[in-house]
Amino acid sequence: MLETAGFKVLVPKNLFLKNGYLAGTDSQRVALFMDMFTDPVVKAVLCARGGYGSMRILPLIDYGCIREKPKIVVGFSDVTALLAALYGRCGLVTFHGPVVAGLPGLDEQSLTALMSAIAGPAPVDISAPQGETVCPGSSTGPVLAGNLTTLCHLIGTPYMPPTQGHLLLLEDRGEAPYRVDRMLSQLRLAGCLETIAGLAFGSFDDCGRPDELSRIFADHFSDRRFPVLTGLDVGHGKRNLTIPIGITATLDADRRRLSYHHPATME
Repeated sequence: MLETAGFKVLVPKNLFLKNGYLAGTDSQRVALFMDMFTDPVVKAVLCARGGYGSMRILPLIDYGCIREKPKIVVGFSDVTALLAALYGRCGLVTFHGPVVAGLPGLDEQSLTALMSAIAGPAPVDISAPQGETVCPGSSTGPVLAGNLTTLCHLIGTPYMPPTQGHLLLLEDRGEAPYRVDRMLSQLRLAGCLETIAGLAFGSFDDCGRPDELSRIFADHFSDRRFPVLTGLDVGHGKRNLTIPIGITATLDADRRRLSYHHPATME
């Protein structure tokens, strides 16, 4: 699919290593990742799949090397740990988008959005026509997006990126409503939501009834002074639109749009 879209694809020889439930040992996995950054031929790194394991390699990454040789990195779910650390430690613009294993199950709009985000000339602009405006208003700031569970696991570590002034976008899958409530409470109690510019929610598939989630979101955020919007097609659903992390955008909860101010990549 990637080659059909016009990309030259390199599959590293160690990609299919196994070590229990991990794709190789931590040292093997971080070596594979760093090889992609030191290889001058490679322009972008698309993570193969999610699951669990990204957090384990965060202390082993050479962030100085990555800062000097910035490249496109795409992934979501467990890869949130990697995206967040690269943004927080290096200031690297990363991309919250599909993993390779999920490409065949995505709809055409998601595939187009991926190609446009990493190689298109226009800024990303997505809407949530079926979403809910939990708290009205409009606000601007750099976007920080990720999996709710994984971000909560980064709290208290050196790899949790700053949230102040950011538009925070959260998504998850397979979590009971009370767990979603608990994790939002954790973010709030940790101070991660006190100084954000705005909050958006992507897909929450298999997380209970929509009305339960709506009640939880309203209970936590309906009285906030920043815009809060639900229903963006970002996350574990069949439609998973790619959005840049670290690029300035405007969240308009009244118009139900997230509009970036400029493209994330250039020639």
